[in-house]
Amino acid sequence: MSTPHNNAKPGDFAKTVLMPGDPLRAKFIAETFLENPQLVNNVRGVQGYTGTYKGVRVSVMASGMGIPSIAIYSNELYTQYGVENIIRVGSAGAMRADMELGSVCAGMGACTNSDFAGQYELGGTFAPICDYELLSAAVESAKELGVKMPVGNLYSSDTFYDAAGRNARFGKMGVMAVEMEAAGLYCTAAYTGKRALAICSISDNLVTGEELSADDRQTTFTNMMKIALEVAVKMENKE
Repeated sequence: MSTPHNNAKPGDFAKTVLMPGDPLRAKFIAETFLENPQLVNNVRGVQGYTGTYKGVRVSVMASGMGIPSIAIYSNELYTQYGVENIIRVGSAGAMRADMELGSVCAGMGACTNSDFAGQYELGGTFAPICDYELLSAAVESAKELGVKMPVGNLYSSDTFYDAAGRNARFGKMGVMAVEMEAAGLYCTAAYTGKRALAICSISDNLVTGEELSADDRQTTFTNMMKIALEVAVKMENKE
């Protein structure tokens, strides 16, 4: 069952996996929110943990940076470990001046400059979207927690340093924020018949120029993490 990227055993992962990009953020989530977290994967330092939250079994594992990386880990979790739901919990750069640092948004769809979907040879343009059940549960959870969470389009970019200045162009089309993984995750979920959602915390604002420090990004995105954990509980209770 183990792969070149994962040495977990069958059954080590829960049906719902929270997936931050940073392995240290995965460790923080596991140690802060999960009861009895167990390290189930550490290949290449990409830490995966499984524990319980409010009595529900939940896993958290890092995805690394970018569409190629999250596509590898999500594909293997979906197809080889019985995972049904992956919730990306990561950072994003706001493309709206009114989005404050540390605020939360959910990606209903994900635009991209990647050719990742070209592998499916669809003969047209595929529009990556999240799973509605996960999104609905996240919206409900955000309301219960008193957290404002705009829902809309994300832009999953293959380029972190935007030489052509395209980010601003996507912002003019109403895209909320730029990140690097959601479109690949949504495509992989669609292809495998599983569920995915990206919930992002705003680490910087491309309009105002404000940004959080690396340490703050790792430890202060608690609202995003709590919403995702509540989604895991809701999905478990639906079964």
